[in-house]
Formats: sequence, C-alpha cells, structure tokens
Amino acid sequence: MTDLTAMRVSYARAELRRADLNPDPLAQFQGWLDEALRAELLEPYAMQLATASASGRPSVRTVLLRGASPEGLTFYTNFESHKGHDLGANPHAEVLFVWGPLERQVRASGAVTRVPNAEADAYFHVRPRDSQLAAHASDPQSAPISDRAALDAKAAALAAQYPEGTVIPRPIFWGGYRVHVQEWEFWQGRENRMHDRFRYTRQEGGQQIGWNIDRLMP
Repeated sequence: MTDLTAMRVSYARAELRRADLNPDPLAQFQGWLDEALRAELLEPYAMQLATASASGRPSVRTVLLRGASPEGLTFYTNFESHKGHDLGANPHAEVLFVWGPLERQVRASGAVTRVPNAEADAYFHVRPRDSQLAAHASDPQSAPISDRAALDAKAAALAAQYPEGTVIPRPIFWGGYRVHVQEWEFWQGRENRMHDRFRYTRQEGGQQIGWNIDRLMP
C-alpha cells in the first residue's frame, strides 16, 4: 500500500471570520452551496448521510439533497433500505457536505421525519422516467440479489409494464425524509491545520427561534 503518512495538503484558499457569517445558518449554507454550484463542482448537493440503528450501530452513505428550507434538509429514498430501517428505529441523522476544491465542509444534524405523501408524489413525478422505474426495480433496496442480469430483467419487465406515456405511480415504499436541523457546523480549511470552524446551535424560546454561534477549536 502507498505510504500515506507524509501526504499533506495545507489549505490556503480562504478564511472564515465571525463577521463573515450570516446570523441565519440556512442563509449561510445556501450562500456556500451557491458558490459550489457556480464553481461547477461535481454534485455539490450530494451529502453523506449518517444514521444509527436502535442499538447505536452507525452507517453512512451518500444521498442527494433535494430541498433546503427553514423546515429542514430533504432527501428521497426507499423506506425499506438500510437507512430507512435505521431511521424507523432511531429517527435522527447527521449530514456532511464536502466541497474539496473550495476547502469547505458543512455538517448538519437533527431529528428526521418523513415528508408528506403529496410532496413525495410531486417530486417523484418530476424525476426522469428511468429514475422512476429504478425506484420500483431496486426494491427491496440494500437486499441481496443474485446477479446484475436479474436486476436488469426486473427493470425491463417494469419498462414493459409502464410503456412511454404511462403514468408510473410512486411506490408506497419510496418517499422523502427531512432532517430538522438543530445544529450546523461550517468548516473552512486553513494553513497548518489551524482551520476555522463555527457551530450554530438552535435556541428556542416561545415563538422565537434563534441561533447561538460559537467558534470551535480546529
């Protein structure tokens, strides 16, 4: 194996000061995401989703962000997948965005709920037809399958069942989740591992919702 111990990257692209931060973490996130989109990074809306089973066993995978609002961060998947079973037993998660060329990361964590069926229906029907068929074909997601030929045959049968022009129904086992963010962290790489890190913690009082901002040690 290649010796990795001497490999280093010293980040020097930018700095992040308290005065640079938007008091609203969602606005801060959207600003950084817009920069990543303008930089034409590969899928900057991809995020690593960490979940844990009822016993606390963690797992992580990449999903695509499909909405960011004051309500939370939204993604879609199969409810019978590994992540779906985790969230059914332990409805909390953390997500991580990594924008390497910008030397930035964003973490967000909180409780998770399913999105309303009407919202999931609307999103499902704007997906490409092949993606709609794939949602049906990959059930039960994360389960073993004998070989690729079996998967392709299942997809072909579904394509025949729902020919071009046919409305493909959203599977009952497929839909959306929303992470209701209670904590955000914004990370900007700096030289010599002296990174800039800021954490937003949600503070609720009566009808008012605010955010406490702390600088964290690198």
